[in-house]
Amino acid sequence: MVNILVSFVANANDTIMKLITVKRQTRQENRFAPKMGRLSAKVTYIKKHMLGIPIQTLHKYRETYYGEVKDCRDCNLAR
Repeated sequence: MVNILVSFVANANDTIMKLITVKRQTRQENRFAPKMGRLSAKVTYIKKHMLGIPIQTLHKYRETYYGEVKDCRDCNLAR
């Protein structure tokens, strides 16, 4: 798994504010698999954010109809 370093800064009220956060977002996308053709899948993006602005996509995976989790590299976006 990906090791993630989170930096902290104390503000004037001595509460801790995160500079770097990691967020997970899931949405429906149309994908294209060579063997199956066009399919609609739930794609989950894990992104690194700095002060609420997305910096980098750490990992992207999709969930199949049967609940199996696969990497998105084997499917292309449907055109």
